Amino acid sequence: MQRKPEIDKMTDDELRRLAARYLADPPAGEDRDSLSERDELLRRLLAPDVRRRMGIYSLPENFRASVVIPVYNEAATLDLVLERVRAAGVPCEIILVDDASTDATPEILDRRRSEPDVIVLRHERNRGKGAALRTGFAQARGDVVIVQDADLEYDPAQYRTLLQPIVEDRADVVYGSRFLGAEHSVPTFWHHTANRLITALSNLRTNLKLTDVETCYKIVRRNVLEQVVDRLREDRFGIELELTARLARLPGVRFYELPIRYTARSYAAGKKIRMRDGIHAIWCALRY
Repeated sequence: MQRKPEIDKMTDDELRRLAARYLADPPAGEDRDSLSERDELLRRLLAPDVRRRMGIYSLPENFRASVVIPVYNEAATLDLVLERVRAAGVPCEIILVDDASTDATPEILDRRRSEPDVIVLRHERNRGKGAALRTGFAQARGDVVIVQDADLEYDPAQYRTLLQPIVEDRADVVYGSRFLGAEHSVPTFWHHTANRLITALSNLRTNLKLTDVETCYKIVRRNVLEQVVDRLREDRFGIELELTARLARLPGVRFYELPIRYTARSYAAGKKIRMRDGIHAIWCALRY
């Protein structure tokens, strides 16, 4: 109790890191079955506003998310991503859409098909991230839909923080921004500048004030997503701009943005977006 004033002075990022350490890393000799007990301990020790800032809240009864993961040649990271999604502490179905991978990804997915929380879908030819997302969205049955890349750039441990505005009925769409001040790896100048330009053009068209329209982490209420999913057309990374524009035009839809941690990977490590995708994204920002 003597430490409470010190905790009250922490920033939101510091509180989230404290919560992550306390709730995800049991002390020596303590197993993970005691997580709920320690969660309750924090509820009792901390003031309601501090608990809320730490992302300590209860999900609604029978809540379930649909995590849609487009996959193209991600054999090196796929198993670990699935492990991290399951460790996020959010009940979910995991929808994996293989976009005609040519590495060992199909073998990994075949091994995963029998798992009760996994749905595996496959494109016979490579069509792009947008096409894979559309295929996954059509199968989603959760209360919310979460977009997750199959590499390790985005950490599923942030799900509960990103879901909080929706669960508390303050938002219908939540974007996780790489540029709102959370810790992240240093981007290249041109990649960062292109993202800023594309976001600005998108904001001009949508009248939103987003900081990162091209973020992977887009979380949408399923009943809201269903209103636009049949109109989505973009097959590649232009889906980020098209989806944002179509959601923004729905009457009464509330957008929210939160900072996220982000670890960029290099092209040598498998990053797939290219300069032509940036040029097409500018066209999409103006078109939609």
